[in-house]
Amino acid sequence: MPSRSWLFALLVACGGTAAPTVDDAAVIGGDVRIEADASTTLPSTFRIGIVGDTRPANEDDLAGYPTAVITKIWADLEAATPHPDLAISTGDYMFANPSAPPATSTVNKMLDRYLGARATFTKAVFAAFGNHECTGATASNCGPGSRDGVTQNYTAYLTRMINPLGITLPYFSYAFHASDSSWTAKLVVIAANAWNPTQAAWLDSVLAQPTTYTFVVRHESASANTAPGVTPSETIIAKYPLTLKIVGHTHTYQHVATDHEVICGNGGAPLTSGTNYGYAILERLASGVIQFTEYDYMTNANRAQWRINADGTPAP
Repeated sequence: MPSRSWLFALLVACGGTAAPTVDDAAVIGGDVRIEADASTTLPSTFRIGIVGDTRPANEDDLAGYPTAVITKIWADLEAATPHPDLAISTGDYMFANPSAPPATSTVNKMLDRYLGARATFTKAVFAAFGNHECTGATASNCGPGSRDGVTQNYTAYLTRMINPLGITLPYFSYAFHASDSSWTAKLVVIAANAWNPTQAAWLDSVLAQPTTYTFVVRHESASANTAPGVTPSETIIAKYPLTLKIVGHTHTYQHVATDHEVICGNGGAPLTSGTNYGYAILERLASGVIQFTEYDYMTNANRAQWRINADGTPAP
């Protein structure tokens, strides 16, 4: 098996199959794992690319889709040195009428544009579920048995954004650690617009598993509490150690240090502030500190940088 820099384990809510875009995966008891050669000396760091909301300003506006912006963002991440080990995106990849007849629906045409841009990036991408992957309303709730049901937006998201990784539900976790177990980490991806008691119980269970670092990804921030899963998930998150919440929904970049939260929503959607479009890279430094850097997508200029400890407290 080819050498890897660290050990991954994809912990999918209800199992899954080997992921074609996660190199050299082997299914072990329902978990997708990537293992490094035993002879390889592994570094003590990881780097995660972060991309925010990407959609046009108006429903079904294919001409207004921000293809050029998102193409440049994914190209920037691919060109970053050192290369990110993986990436996450914070939701809203479309603005499509979920009730349009299939013959006239724009959902897959918008995903064609997004995934065409994302194809530049050569590592695995874990895509969070946004309100536009449900009905478009912040208060919407999709999935089998939910108020808004299984929309074609929901189905397209599952089929094209996460099923290729072996993930079958819009919420999942991804765990990884150093080969010498000097640190452990997990990404916990919540679907606040596909919320139900099963997801709540799952979230409680996965957050209870101790790791050095815990990164929670959710589309809506804590303040966007009309999304069905925001307040309930906040209650569960508060019970456990947290390094950082990574969210989108608001089309800007903002670090809300008091809430251990960073908003990365400036991936091409109409901006809500003076911040330009951009992307971010989260990195574990050799000291164990997490460094977060936000970049301008056109110039790659470092626009903001800060550091936190594993427990989310500020670091020098």
